[in-house]
Amino acid sequence: MTTNQNALITLSASEAAEGLRNGDFTSEQLTQAHLDRIETTEGTAVDAEDRSLGKTGLNAFLHVNAEQALDDARQVDADRAAGKQLPPLAGVPIAVKDLIVTTGQPTTAASRMLEGWMSPYDATVVQKIREARLPILGKTNLDEFAMGSSTEHSAFGCTRNPWDLDRIPGGSGGGSAAAVSAFQAPLALGTDTGGSIRQPASVTGSVGVKPTYGSVSRYGVIAMASSLDQVGPVTRTVRDAAALHEVIGGYDARDSTSINEPAGPYLAEAEKGATEGGLKGLKIGVVKELTGDGFQSGVSQRFQESLELLRAAGAEIVEVSTPHFDHALGAYYLIMASEVSSNLAKYDGVRFGLRKLPEEGPVTIERVMSATRAAGFGPEAKRRIILGTYALSAGYYDAYYGSAQKVRTLVQRDFTNAFEQVDVLVSPTSPTTAFKLGEKTDDPVSMYLNDIATIPTNLAGVPAISVPAGLAPENGLPVGVQFMAPVKEDARLYRVGAGLEAALQQQWGGGLLDQLPDTESLIAARTQGSAK
Repeated sequence: MTTNQNALITLSASEAAEGLRNGDFTSEQLTQAHLDRIETTEGTAVDAEDRSLGKTGLNAFLHVNAEQALDDARQVDADRAAGKQLPPLAGVPIAVKDLIVTTGQPTTAASRMLEGWMSPYDATVVQKIREARLPILGKTNLDEFAMGSSTEHSAFGCTRNPWDLDRIPGGSGGGSAAAVSAFQAPLALGTDTGGSIRQPASVTGSVGVKPTYGSVSRYGVIAMASSLDQVGPVTRTVRDAAALHEVIGGYDARDSTSINEPAGPYLAEAEKGATEGGLKGLKIGVVKELTGDGFQSGVSQRFQESLELLRAAGAEIVEVSTPHFDHALGAYYLIMASEVSSNLAKYDGVRFGLRKLPEEGPVTIERVMSATRAAGFGPEAKRRIILGTYALSAGYYDAYYGSAQKVRTLVQRDFTNAFEQVDVLVSPTSPTTAFKLGEKTDDPVSMYLNDIATIPTNLAGVPAISVPAGLAPENGLPVGVQFMAPVKEDARLYRVGAGLEAALQQQWGGGLLDQLPDTESLIAARTQGSAK
């Protein structure tokens, strides 16, 4: 990495936008620097013909959009030179999770079922980032159809954590989180169904936001579980998340679940929270059920230290009980799997995507569907389809899906009661730091438990943010703190998140990612070790 490249790629999105406005560098230079970083940290294909093996480096990107990104950057530079008015983030590049349809690039959902598929239209959030003039660097890796907590369930190879290449980057949005934390992109879009933005943010040292359900359009986002999915920002700072949220948020008539209200003012609240005294008068509730047993000691230590910093910044800290959160995990995995079973039924080998003919016997629609789904879906997708189909089947619907929806109502009531007492809730984002690749792939239940702290917000539709809280002393890996706010009160997240971030950065003397190991050296060492 050259010094000049390092100076550009380590800028926050807000700093980069200011540099572009001041003429310190061009969008083409900024975009090229990130494309160069992607090239040096992604590595080469392990096997060019078998993409399931991934690449020798991070494997955060499934497709890199270099030519179009540079063309878009040059156009921004030309318009700026001509004196045209441009949006605040114009010229700052961004990565997009490969679950969000994007014209001109493949959208695969990291599945063989959609390998090479080209969308005929842009998702609403992609339209908005194009209108905001953000060059799109490419599409990031994920667990197949967003089903997973580790990005090990991608059909095109796992993504690796830039802090330790032998560990997971979280999931399902591990590609977006790894890209941001490894300085491949200053901004990224993710999707969050049960923690798929926040949990990867926690284990990679980035910032991840799940907005209020319906406040960001899902039009053009490949559905996993429609009542739970939400698009949100992945960034390196709370301020950047607020700025990106203002770009992608707002009403969309094409999304039947969209809330008819404008986005913001998130950036103003982030700036308020970062000032001295910005948290005074704020009442923060520690969720009793999301602390203590089951949480790694280093996670708990950093969480308690964060509470002390919030208290020192003027916030009042109290304990709040949400008794039905203990049942949220089971309810979520029944509701989610049931919606997966319904949403993935469209992948039948008839209309679009993969088509696999039976190897022998007559060619009927039923047999083509069976052969296609057997070849196109990976083990985790099949597991969830089977579970959901069972839960929705005659004789079991009320016992499983119906009961899970009742628990969902109780979780929503817990949030309502809690927010009558406090302004925001707080908990660790994930019970552990990043675990080793392969450590939990044979134990789905253990994998699911990683979402225990993030799932309740999806069931209730409330917004949440994960903010880096430091490194666990036992292994030097990132820990995240999660804040939760009432429905449509996303602005509170940016105030309290920026307040904690400012206190921590003052303590550290900089950002957490300043402590990131040299990713290129880690990749080189790992590649040499593999060769031996």
